[in-house]
Amino acid sequence: MVGIVLITHGALGQSLIDCAKHVIGDPVDNITAVEINGNVSIEAMTKKAAEAISKVDDGSGIIVLTDMYGGSPSNITKKLLETGNVYGISGVNLPMLIRVLTYRKKDMKTLIKKGLSGGSEGVMQIPLK
Repeated sequence: MVGIVLITHGALGQSLIDCAKHVIGDPVDNITAVEINGNVSIEAMTKKAAEAISKVDDGSGIIVLTDMYGGSPSNITKKLLETGNVYGISGVNLPMLIRVLTYRKKDMKTLIKKGLSGGSEGVMQIPLK
């Protein structure tokens, strides 16, 4: 099963995982979050992120979700991407995470496509009555 790592500013990643568990109603395995903060060096945070990736890697590939492209989480992720094994998507939100969890047994190309569509389709104006 594809491993999932959320690398985000502060506790956002763990909060999203907790929300996903609530929505799905089932235990969520092979997923972890890495909190990035300004009090630790980039090198130390990159090492922590690499350890998190190793922790959830069962050989099926890893998808890393980050909160904002261009920020420290996505810059750290970029250093850790590996063709054929570790892929990244920026702009994580709850709909994206739910979609990735739902399709994580599919191939990586499908998983990335579903994650991107879930994230973008989850952003919309709430219709008036």
